Amino acid sequence: MEAASSERNLTFFRFEDLRIYHKALDYTAWVHKNTLKIPDTGNDNISIRFNESARSIALNIAEGSARNKSQFIYYLKMAKSSVRESLVLTTSVKQFGYLTDEQENESRNFLMELTKMIGALISSLQRGPVSSRESDDSDEDLDVPSQPFNPDTY
Repeated sequence: MEAASSERNLTFFRFEDLRIYHKALDYTAWVHKNTLKIPDTGNDNISIRFNESARSIALNIAEGSARNKSQFIYYLKMAKSSVRESLVLTTSVKQFGYLTDEQENESRNFLMELTKMIGALISSLQRGPVSSRESDDSDEDLDVPSQPFNPDTY
């Protein structure tokens, strides 16, 4: 029983074991907190777009994790697109005077770290051994990898 308590408890949804997913959630919370004071200017409210873009990073990671390897890579690339969109929105919101220089740098640092983490995960998936899941079109969250999966890496 002692051995079981020392083992890492993995969640049913495998994306919840990824550090990158939690980093994306941290960024989403950061964006939400820092856009609360932006006035609502109608349907094209930039704070809504900024929040959606930030959430999209985590959402793409979660969605892709339930897919086969090539689809997961596709969703990770979509997450990188959301990172770039968030960078454009960071710059725009700063230019409109709603972010300080320090806040702009915080956002950029989050986004640079997310980009590096997503890129590393994509590289790892591309060079890893092809598993039986590669051709599996199932949409399952619980995955038993053919080799040990270290969620702390990503």
